[in-house]
Amino acid sequence: MGRSRKGRGRGADVVVEAVDGGLAELVPDPDRARAWTLLLDGAPQSHVDLDDPAYLSFEYQRRLGHVIDLVAPAGRPVHAVHLGGGAFTLARYVAATRPRSTQQIVERDAALVRLVRRELPLDPNARVRVRSTDARAGLAKMPDGWADLVIADVFSGARTPAHLTSTEFLTEVRRVLKPGGCYAANVADGPPLAHLRGQIATAAAVLPELALVADPAVLRGRRFGNAVLVASGRPLPLAELTRRAASDPHPGRVEHGRGLTDFTGGAVAVTDAAAVASPAPPPSVFR
Repeated sequence: MGRSRKGRGRGADVVVEAVDGGLAELVPDPDRARAWTLLLDGAPQSHVDLDDPAYLSFEYQRRLGHVIDLVAPAGRPVHAVHLGGGAFTLARYVAATRPRSTQQIVERDAALVRLVRRELPLDPNARVRVRSTDARAGLAKMPDGWADLVIADVFSGARTPAHLTSTEFLTEVRRVLKPGGCYAANVADGPPLAHLRGQIATAAAVLPELALVADPAVLRGRRFGNAVLVASGRPLPLAELTRRAASDPHPGRVEHGRGLTDFTGGAVAVTDAAAVASPAPPPSVFR
């Protein structure tokens, strides 16, 4: 695999390397001394600040951070599974905000894992294990009732693979979760939001308590964007999640209950037999 560095801004270097999923770039953040953005084939994937791993730059990752904050009392260690690794941003966040947590990252792109480990090393004291395998295959090897939290943020060519969108997949997630555990997924979609509505129906078929956090413009079908789908077997901390989403630098709206049912609009749960990958974002999204 080829590797190169090229200058960008204030004399910093961009790391460019071919990985299994395409061309990876680690671009230094001009405003933060040891912060980097990971891009794959030009699409932003993750942002990491090695000096402040609790800093979350991306809007959807802050919303996932709210879920992490609320999954257990502040500071309590948790067992967390991350399906999709990127630059390990959310695993670093858990390690920083919930010391002594035990975490599993499942990231299929072994070359990307090597790049991130080399250029953006994890805290050696963090209890994080990384498996280079398919997300669903890695999930299948995990014990019943192990996880307080399962986060799905898996994209291949900017699309979530079809086999990670079905009731069969969510049934595996439920098996791995503790009885009060929580599932959170980054779902990308645009008008007419058929994929997002289908994912809500799919989660509802497996886990009874649901919430959706997104930019109101995305929920109204005005633009392509990310929504965070949250599901559990037990009631969610909706009031606090709503407060945190509303106070974000890019305020989000939380849909739940009847409002979420109405938004889903009669969409049906997706099975393996009918599953398709999430829609590709329009080119304008990354300009």
